Amino acid sequence: MAKTFDAFDDKLRRFIDQQKMFFVATAPLTAEGHVNVSPKGLAGTLAVLDDRTIAYLDFTGSGAETIAHLRENGRICLMFCAFEGPPRIVRVHGVGDVVEPRDDEFERLRERFDDYPGVRSIIRIRASRISDSCGYGVPLYDYQGERDQLPRWADRKGADGLAKYQQDNNAESLDGLPSLLGNQ
Repeated sequence: MAKTFDAFDDKLRRFIDQQKMFFVATAPLTAEGHVNVSPKGLAGTLAVLDDRTIAYLDFTGSGAETIAHLRENGRICLMFCAFEGPPRIVRVHGVGDVVEPRDDEFERLRERFDDYPGVRSIIRIRASRISDSCGYGVPLYDYQGERDQLPRWADRKGADGLAKYQQDNNAESLDGLPSLLGNQ
């Protein structure tokens, strides 16, 4: 039976901290727009900031859908699935915002996470609904470790290469919505 929570209590925080991967879903307002679901991982890139706020590091990548959708309408959902141990799914629905390196609070928030190259923003979500469900249909997987391709790629690109890549590939969403503001 699904349960809703008023806040991230200690048990929820432990569950979230134990997950090696989570999923982020956003969508534009237009019915013709593309719904986006992104898997996220890498240890030390997610933090529960307070009893209703959670955030994660957003890395330079092939698209910028989450950023564009948040700038347009703020709607976001995070989903955590137990792929190991007892079955459980936790969803966090809320309103998100994008904190870019140019923003005053970026450095203060950045200190909450491990150090990785290629961070283009921090996605912060204020939860409007926190719930769990059984997760009986989620398969069991064995965690083998972190992939190192993303940090190595970002290191090879360097700061100037990442800025150029973001300008060329992350300025807008698939649907033409603006995303990164730091490159304007």
